[in-house]
This record gives sequence, structure tokens and C-alpha cells, in this order.
Amino acid sequence: MVFALAQGVGAQEMTYGQAEFLNSCAVCHGTSGEGDGPLADELVKRPTDLTRLAEKNGGEFPYFRVFATIDGRFVVPGHGERDMPVWGRQFLEEDAITFGPSGGEIVTEERIHQLAGYIESLQK
Repeated sequence: MVFALAQGVGAQEMTYGQAEFLNSCAVCHGTSGEGDGPLADELVKRPTDLTRLAEKNGGEFPYFRVFATIDGRFVVPGHGERDMPVWGRQFLEEDAITFGPSGGEIVTEERIHQLAGYIESLQK
């Protein structure tokens, strides 16, 4: 799926965070992060426009809140019902197969950091 969505990226080199975003997030949030992905209209609650997170947070990107929301394995107070997948659990299941339980946790956290960093780069 990364390759199908990544074709529109052009000849530039893709970062790990961008590849993770296109593979895991773009189907709902859209390739630009504006909440206009192919499944957006099928969801009960429209996906968040990820390009406006800093704007809605007084001009500061809420990095740790984004990290915790993506991870999803820990309750984020005040976040309400969870409408998106618990990526931390899903990533860990994949990563533990290759890197073992301890290594899998390290790789999973790095994947989420890369993804959060990429989302930060989308801010308008």
C-alpha cells in the first residue's frame, strides 16, 4: 500500500515518517494530512485535519499528545472515545516478530516518533 500511495510523492526521497504516514494514516487523513482521505466520508467522525494541530494549540505543535494519540496503548485524559486504531499495539505485534519483545518496543517507539515528526512537518 505504501508504494501505491507513494507514487504521487514524486522523485524526492521519502522519509520513514512519511512512508509510515502514507501506509498507516493517509487512508483516513489524506496524503496531505487534511482529513480528506479515501475513507474519510465513510467514518462516523471526520478525521482531524493534522495540518492545523499547532494552530489549534496556540502555535505550538503538541508533540507528546500526538505521540500518545498515535500509540494509543495508554489512555489520554480528555481524549474521549478512540476512533482510530491503536497503532502502538499493531506496530509492536509486527516489530516483535522481527526484533523480539524488547527490541520490538524500541522499534515501535521509534516508528511513532518518526510519524509524529512527519505530522509536525505538515503544519501550516
